Amino acid sequence: MTETNGAANLNTKNGNFICGVVEGFYGRPWTTEQRKDLFQKLKKWGMDSYLYAPKDDYKHRAYWRDLYTVEEAEHLTGLITAAREYGITFYYALSPGLDITYSSSKEVTALKRKLEQVSQFGCTAFALLFDDIEPEMSEADKEIFQSFAHAQVSVTNDIFQHLGQPRFLLCPTQYCATRAMPNVASSEYLNTLGSKLAQEIDIMWTGPKVISRLLTVESIEEITEVLRRPPVIWDNLHANDYDQKRVFLGPYSGRSPDLIPKLRGVLTNPNCEYGANFIAIHTLAQWSRCNVDGKRDLSLNDTVSADIKLETETEDGVLGEDVPSTLSPNMYHPRHALKNAISEWLLEFNKKKAAWGVIAKPQPCVAPTIPIPIIPSVNTCMSLTSTTTTTVPATPTPGTNSNHLQALAEVCSNVTSSDSFVQPSSGPVMNSLVSDIKVISEPVLTTLSTNMSSGSPSTGLSIIEPMDCNTTPNNSPAHIAKIPAEDDAMVDNSSTCSEASGSMQVEVDGASPTVNGTQMIIENDSENHENSDNADAVSQPVDIEKQLTHEDLSLLCDLFYLPFEHGGQGIQLLQEFNWLKSNAYVVMKKSKEEEQASESDIEEWHLRAAKLNDMCNAVNRLFQRLTYCNNRELLYDLYAYVWDMRGVVSLLNSYVKWLAFGRFPSTMTTFTQGSYTCMRFNSL
Repeated sequence: MTETNGAANLNTKNGNFICGVVEGFYGRPWTTEQRKDLFQKLKKWGMDSYLYAPKDDYKHRAYWRDLYTVEEAEHLTGLITAAREYGITFYYALSPGLDITYSSSKEVTALKRKLEQVSQFGCTAFALLFDDIEPEMSEADKEIFQSFAHAQVSVTNDIFQHLGQPRFLLCPTQYCATRAMPNVASSEYLNTLGSKLAQEIDIMWTGPKVISRLLTVESIEEITEVLRRPPVIWDNLHANDYDQKRVFLGPYSGRSPDLIPKLRGVLTNPNCEYGANFIAIHTLAQWSRCNVDGKRDLSLNDTVSADIKLETETEDGVLGEDVPSTLSPNMYHPRHALKNAISEWLLEFNKKKAAWGVIAKPQPCVAPTIPIPIIPSVNTCMSLTSTTTTTVPATPTPGTNSNHLQALAEVCSNVTSSDSFVQPSSGPVMNSLVSDIKVISEPVLTTLSTNMSSGSPSTGLSIIEPMDCNTTPNNSPAHIAKIPAEDDAMVDNSSTCSEASGSMQVEVDGASPTVNGTQMIIENDSENHENSDNADAVSQPVDIEKQLTHEDLSLLCDLFYLPFEHGGQGIQLLQEFNWLKSNAYVVMKKSKEEEQASESDIEEWHLRAAKLNDMCNAVNRLFQRLTYCNNRELLYDLYAYVWDMRGVVSLLNSYVKWLAFGRFPSTMTTFTQGSYTCMRFNSL
């Protein structure tokens, strides 16, 4: 996408439309350096807002009452200043809903004090988030407030006025249609917000569900009427903190540009891995600058539809989805947006950057998965094994085969339902405001202190006093001595993985430093990469065979597309495998008395097996080239996912090659024919 991509939507152009990113996920927050990089990209792509709300950052939620230390204040001030320099509105959010007593003047004073401190850092926009909390008031609050909504409105309006009526966002407890009781139109909670909350305060909304596949004009009009203002969409389309096996690299989709005039704004809450969000943010930026839906129903006999010329093949040569061959600059189509974004993302892989810290994924609760039929239009999960680090034993373990089989059995598992969205259990919170390139783990007491109204003082104070050297509010969770966990830079080098390798070429060095008991991951070959003194410099071109291409990244995105759909090449891979296993009987060796399959059927089977083999080789090639990229930070954001995918696709291909020998029992047809992608290995 170019910065002058056609006629911009009027809402975007006149500044009335909020568009940007909310860092609102559970798990390891982004670093200061990554956030500053984000601000630069937001400006480049014509976006204007960033909402600081990382659930597990130290003083955002668990320790919301605690003021920032001098060191933390310097980093937060630097972020706010950097955002302002790039023309980005920095919204600072607090999430006090876990344990606040709304009727306590001391609690409200602590909230004001914290936000006043941040305002002194130069922040001019704020947010209060009451999501993912129990919708029950304390006994003290029940004596003062008519309802839970009245309690939140009272505190929010008070804070809003106290801060001088700045730009302000509120995330309600009922933040999607499935959480509105009994429904959106009849929700007493939402109607109270709409009628009592200051009209200048914008309200956030995720859509029909926590993770909404579609946002329709009708649903937005309904919530707008109830809230008496257009909502700001907190969009979880690309969020992956609820399932550690998945990452989403597909384009912004399921939201027509027709929505833009009916919304106050859109903030995407994307993948936990910062480097994996280029496509999500870039395509949202393209969407925000359009005012015509390129996927409009072509049965409509209107001039817009007539202007969209269709072809029946995607840019990747995959049949099925109707994709316009040409689009005017103000039309949005997800596949075209993806193609534009990939062209720019490719350049990011050539930037020389070091990877810092333990390469580990968040550990939220994951609901069990259930195999479902292979139907291209339904959601299936292609990212398979549950990987928490990028290390794998150099020698196979006894459980290797069973793990691979289990991974394959999950190849078409359904995504966790947004209705049963599970909030991750509490664990160590992290502090992203003490270093530009590191996130420090902070210890958390097993039991948070009670509300201030209980009168129970905190049992301890922070060793480091808050910035203004005043005593920390008594009801804040007591601190214990903090021993910062130092992150060391990853050793930059080229991987020497071979396609036939059975284990990762990333090993744990016995002499490596440890972080909270976990060994650092250090690559075992340091011949081809220099030290990362000039981390952001673009290095010299490498061997052409080692360079990632647009086709490689297109395949990567199709394999890890969106929560409710695969990309075209992912669907094609599943369909080919399903056809081959379902028709394996044509290559089965039979006795002379048995009827033989026709030569044409056998030839077709082998041709399609060769096609699957080519797909497997493409995944291997993607993996190989990815390991050679200069941007090691980006590599490690994606490495575990691609490693898993490569292993599973290779296993599928090996199974098909075994079928090609035709030496399997005649009963094989009873469990190779059917509608399931995954095989019943217990029958083998």
